[in-house]
Amino acid sequence: HLYIYPNDVTLDDTIRAARHIGMRFHPTRGIMTLGKSKGGLPPDDVVEETGAALRDAKRLIEQYHDPARYSMLRVGIAPCSPFSVTNECMVEAAKLARQYEHVRLHTHLAENSQDIEFSEKTYGCRPGGYLKQVGWDQDDCWFAHCVMLDGAEKRQFAERGLGIAHCPSSNCRLASGICPVRELRDAGVNVGLGVDGCASNDSGNMLEQARLALLLQRGLMRDVKGLQVREALELAIQGGARNLGRDDIGRIAPGFAADFVAWKLSGNVALAGAGHDPVGALLLCTPGYVDLSVVNGEQIIRDGRLLTCDLEALLREHAAASARVCAAVGSPHL
Repeated sequence: HLYIYPNDVTLDDTIRAARHIGMRFHPTRGIMTLGKSKGGLPPDDVVEETGAALRDAKRLIEQYHDPARYSMLRVGIAPCSPFSVTNECMVEAAKLARQYEHVRLHTHLAENSQDIEFSEKTYGCRPGGYLKQVGWDQDDCWFAHCVMLDGAEKRQFAERGLGIAHCPSSNCRLASGICPVRELRDAGVNVGLGVDGCASNDSGNMLEQARLALLLQRGLMRDVKGLQVREALELAIQGGARNLGRDDIGRIAPGFAADFVAWKLSGNVALAGAGHDPVGALLLCTPGYVDLSVVNGEQIIRDGRLLTCDLEALLREHAAASARVCAAVGSPHL
């Protein structure tokens, strides 16, 4: 979900990188159109005009989007949040996406109490009502966070087939709260997992998110049944696949894409003694990086080594870029 495009950056750059590495990829063309001068959150110099942004989204869909089964790349449209885009942008994004097969819609929603206050003040309703206003209460939409949904909105999500990407590390780091995953699942809402972005989570480790989701629900409910290990893994795998509208990934079974990862049980100190339940150990222990990653039947990682690019060179380039950014903007207060 990329929604800031400085220095002539485009989503094409990310797509090229994903293809080079060999990832199955669902990039979303993010958009911000409501700047601070018009009552929104983002600075005016990072917002776009709705028409131009949606024309670029249309270009990306027609250039890259593959709706076929086992597709390696599907494009979505993702206005950033209710406090950073206009209603026009949300409405027109939905109209555009629904002209194409398997183009889905994504945004941030009900992340914290400020989100709720903004929605009530600006749109005269809570997030659930806002989704109805802009035509986003359909089953081709999924939403990040959803920490602050009320009872009626939870029922709305279940009845309308709306998905949630639970981002536990981001929600904790930003002190947003804890998404009530147990309640949502029990209500019939599909919940997947997300890592959010580098501004609020410096780790992209999905297994870490599954572990934290497990622990947070147990702590929130003061009950070990708040979330079970295999439920947390189901969030990360099948829950995420459903959010993306995929029925061809997320399982090792006939008819599904050959996507899987593996860890060695032998020689891994973190998994010592875990042979009686290696699945549970994935979350209750800390197994480290994968030893094997296969995507679409192709080995991307073997024996813990990335095969599709020069990782050392890439890390040096990344460190240099990070140093330039930090020198320009200074160090944050962590």
